[in-house]
Amino acid sequence: MTNEEMLAFAIEEAKLGLSEGGIPIGAALFDSLGNCLGRGHNRRVQENDPSIHGETDAFRKAGRQKTYRDKIMVTTLAPCWYCSGLIRQFNIGTVVVGESATFAGGIDWLRANGVQVYDLHSAECVAMMSDFIANNPALWNEDIGED
Repeated sequence: MTNEEMLAFAIEEAKLGLSEGGIPIGAALFDSLGNCLGRGHNRRVQENDPSIHGETDAFRKAGRQKTYRDKIMVTTLAPCWYCSGLIRQFNIGTVVVGESATFAGGIDWLRANGVQVYDLHSAECVAMMSDFIANNPALWNEDIGED
């Protein structure tokens, strides 16, 4: 499965989150053969739980794995510091990012620590986040920990 094909799973999740009144960030965790182990989306608003980011939701839904070194985390937006920490904690080897133009998160730190990061610069992901941020600045700032 290509990076773009895997990103399509995350985009579906982001759109689902947006349709639920939440923040449009989706993610999916894949094995090295391209099998989707778990997928999810940011549900902070829907569940009133600040820890349910797209990556954490996908990670939890994937269940326990013997190792994460050969796993691929795919996300519509560059992972924040919280999700970057999860990626490092469990040694997820590869991260595919839909876009980092609206938010760079921890991708430079991940790269510096040996994680292979692919930024696809997806116009669809940029448009989705840009529109959301423009229409929901307070909610976006809450999500990224800004006042």
